[in-house]
Amino acid sequence: MANEKSAKSTKAAPGQDEPAAPVLVSGGNPQIAKGYGDGPVQAYIAAMPGWKSAVGRRLDALVERSVPGVHKAVKWNSPLYGMEGEGWFLSLHCFTKYIKVAFFKGSSLDPVPPEMSKREATRYLHIHEGDELDEARFVSWVKQASKLPGERM
Repeated sequence: MANEKSAKSTKAAPGQDEPAAPVLVSGGNPQIAKGYGDGPVQAYIAAMPGWKSAVGRRLDALVERSVPGVHKAVKWNSPLYGMEGEGWFLSLHCFTKYIKVAFFKGSSLDPVPPEMSKREATRYLHIHEGDELDEARFVSWVKQASKLPGERM
């Protein structure tokens, strides 16, 4: 993945058009083209509106430190994290007032993440502006989730 470029907002050279602002879809979720690797995920995080971008960078860094060799992609306007050949174990998604972290096998985690899903196995963590993230618990969930069979998407 060394050839991938991180998507960072830069000023246009004099005489060139300014880069277009990221497109936000319903609920303030960035519209990022489907792609595999760190580049599309970093583009998504950079496009997260307001306070959400800083939280997205923090979550991404925690996942990377907790799961060496984690695979990343953006599908359906959401960053996905998984293990090669094992499927996806976690995703992020922006909503107007919070970031939703989905643990696809969250009902198997200890303790179980707090928010329920229509899918029995999936559990969520909602992060609102100003919330204090319990990093130790989040890292524990990430490590546990990465060892479970993931979702095929």
